[in-house]
Amino acid sequence: MNHIDTSQRLRPAERIKSLTVTTISVGVTPDGVTACCKGAPEVILQICTRRLGEAGLEDLASYVDYGASPRGPINLVVGARALALLRGRRYVLPQDVRELAKDVLRHRMVLSYEALAEGVDADRILDRVLETIAMPQLDLARQEVA
Repeated sequence: MNHIDTSQRLRPAERIKSLTVTTISVGVTPDGVTACCKGAPEVILQICTRRLGEAGLEDLASYVDYGASPRGPINLVVGARALALLRGRRYVLPQDVRELAKDVLRHRMVLSYEALAEGVDADRILDRVLETIAMPQLDLARQEVA
């Protein structure tokens, strides 16, 4: 009969704890989560899902009863940190945030009956929001090293 050493059972938990601590240390700059929505750099992705008309997406405004809550961007940053770590970086890029946006925000939006009746899903709305938001351009080669 094979017996599993109890110390081996603890290793995965210790590994997860270590990765969690490492993930928290991944740096996020404001450019990583701030988006430019119709010229207002302080408008972030979450706000664009709540105020589609202000983001220049008036045609989609009737499809969303409630946009993503403030917890959306918080979890988007957490996910982007983990993605950066998985990709071998200790810093988040705007691309990390953009790649996870739909996965993190789609279930946080409440679509209207009109959207459901016309077959418009959250992914379609988020695709349009992401097209509207200008991705910050970072010149990593020219960033000052502290």
